[in-house]
Amino acid sequence: MKVKRQLKILELIRENNIDTQDALVELLNKDGYNVTQATVSRDIRELRLSKISAGKGKQKYALTSGSNSAEIMERMNRVFSDGVISIDYAGNLIIIKTITGMAMAVAAALDAMDNTEIIGTIAGDDTVFSAVRNENKAIRLVNRLRNDINQE
Repeated sequence: MKVKRQLKILELIRENNIDTQDALVELLNKDGYNVTQATVSRDIRELRLSKISAGKGKQKYALTSGSNSAEIMERMNRVFSDGVISIDYAGNLIIIKTITGMAMAVAAALDAMDNTEIIGTIAGDDTVFSAVRNENKAIRLVNRLRNDINQE
């Protein structure tokens, strides 16, 4: 649960200008994570998040180069490989079946891998859909993701 929550935190700070722990707690609670400010404070410390300028005198949490990004990527790769049941494609869509309840974490891990072929990703409870620019790129990405999982 901790890894899923921390992946969600990374997703939230990437998509929103979050400037306080309370705002992060509120967004996490809205997404079904029952957390306290103390838990979020520990997560921020473990993820080594920093506040950076968001412009106009405001700040926001971000994953900075001073963070241990190799460790975080290792976690995300582990979440991806542990959560995925199957990967397939249909045209330019990649369909990833996951363990029940893991689709959001797998989608966050997939997004963190920075696959430039992917246009967008959505997740349900046990399925992730990623739109890729074309079918050839979908085939190559599916093969690469399958190989990455098999090497774990």
